[in-house]
Amino acid sequence: MRAAMELFAEKGFHATSVAEIGDRAGIQRGALYYHIGSKEELLFQVRRGYTQLMLDEAARIADGDDEPVIKLRNLIRGHVRLIIEHRHEVTIALRDAGALTGERAADLQVLRDGIQRSWQRVVDDGYAAGLLRTNDHVVTKSVVAMLNMVSAWYSEDGAYGPDQIADILTTTIFDGVAAPAGHTRKG
Repeated sequence: MRAAMELFAEKGFHATSVAEIGDRAGIQRGALYYHIGSKEELLFQVRRGYTQLMLDEAARIADGDDEPVIKLRNLIRGHVRLIIEHRHEVTIALRDAGALTGERAADLQVLRDGIQRSWQRVVDDGYAAGLLRTNDHVVTKSVVAMLNMVSAWYSEDGAYGPDQIADILTTTIFDGVAAPAGHTRKG
């Protein structure tokens, strides 16, 4: 699994051969097929693992007792943390989104839909309580997509860690980027 994940992240699913996966894992091709069945099954397992973790985290937060704004903050923080921890898998998912077919693609879509429903439920609750200005699905989907893209630019030796990134993005999501009228920039 690790060898496949690394190669898929480096080269892409379609550009990676089963022989390369076997070589990296130190397993002969025949033995690899015995254990995995197919390259697509490996891709499914790589993508399913982290997607299930994200669904579990989102559902746990959405089902909690906190007020919606706290839940939304926790969703952002948890999502950023998981995106960074699983950035290779997210890179694969973003680049090779259409590589899975049939039942595997459908199974993964069920998990992604569950993540989106958890987020939307929190946003809907916040809107109903008068704590958020909108509950438009476009906004919710865009926030999740923006957070997913952290995987494309995050660097372990960058200036910010996962918590700082989550804090910056939370502030931006809640407050926007426009300065209030009459605001002058200092410095």
